[in-house]
Amino acid sequence: MTSQNVRGRRRASGPATELRPARVVSEIRPRDTERQVRRRKSPLRQVADFAAASGVGQKAGVALAATGLALTVGLPATSPVLATSESGQTESALAVAGGSQPEVSAAASAKIDFSRAAVATAADPDGKLKQLLSAQSAGSIQRASSAGTMASPLDTLTTASPFGYRVSPLTGGAGDFHRGQDFVAQCGTAVHAAASGKVTFAGWHEYGGGNRVVVDHGNGLETTYNHLSSFTVKVGQTVSRGDTVALSGTTGASTGCHLHFEVQVNGEVVDPMGWL
Repeated sequence: MTSQNVRGRRRASGPATELRPARVVSEIRPRDTERQVRRRKSPLRQVADFAAASGVGQKAGVALAATGLALTVGLPATSPVLATSESGQTESALAVAGGSQPEVSAAASAKIDFSRAAVATAADPDGKLKQLLSAQSAGSIQRASSAGTMASPLDTLTTASPFGYRVSPLTGGAGDFHRGQDFVAQCGTAVHAAASGKVTFAGWHEYGGGNRVVVDHGNGLETTYNHLSSFTVKVGQTVSRGDTVALSGTTGASTGCHLHFEVQVNGEVVDPMGWL
C-alpha cells in the first residue's frame, strides 16, 4: 500500500473536551467617588482647592496680583477651615497650624487697593458718602459719584416742583429760581435726615423757609428741610441717616403742605436729585 501525506489539520483522536462555562462576575466593585471628583477637576482647580484649604491662598493671590497674572485677589471666607484631629474632634485649621495667621506680603511696587468705597454694604449706607467727603471737597464731586449717596427725606417721594427756574406759585411771575426740590407731603408727615451729620440750625427762617432744619454732613455738604410744622432736633445734635428730624408743614412762604428739600455745596444750592 502506498503511503500518502495528508495535508491539513490533524483531527483529534479522542472525544472533544467540554468547554468551561464562562464565569459570571456578580461582584460590583465600589466606586471611588473621590477619584471621580479628582478626574473631573482640572489640575489648576486642584491646586486652587489645596491653596484655599491650606491657608496659602492669600500669599499666592497677592503674588500673582503683583506680577500682573491675576486681575482679582480672592480672600478666604470668614468662616474657619475645619480639620478633624486624631481624637475625632473637629478643630479649626488655624488652631492646628499653631494659632497664627499666615503672613501676607507683596512687592513694594504692587498696587493693592482696599478702599472704603469697595467695602461699603447695605449695612453701612453712609460708607460711600463718607468716602467721597473724606477724599475731596463736596464741590469737586461729580454727579456720577454723588447719585444715590443720600437717603430719601420722606418715606415716599413725589415731586411737586423741581429745582431750577419756574413760574412763582406766590406771584405768578416767570423766572423765579427754585432753590430746592418740593415733595408732596401732608402736614405732619415724618421728615428724615438724608445722611448722618450735625444739626447747625433749627428754628425760624426769616427768608421764606418757615420752620427750618439744617444738617451739616462735612466737607462743605449740607441739607435743609423747610416749611416744617415742627422739628424734633436742636443745634449741636448729631443725627444718623433716617432719623426723624421734623414734621412737614406749610410755614413760611408756602401755599400748601409739602417739604422743601435743599442740598448745599459750599453754601451754594445744587439739584438735590443729583444726590438722591
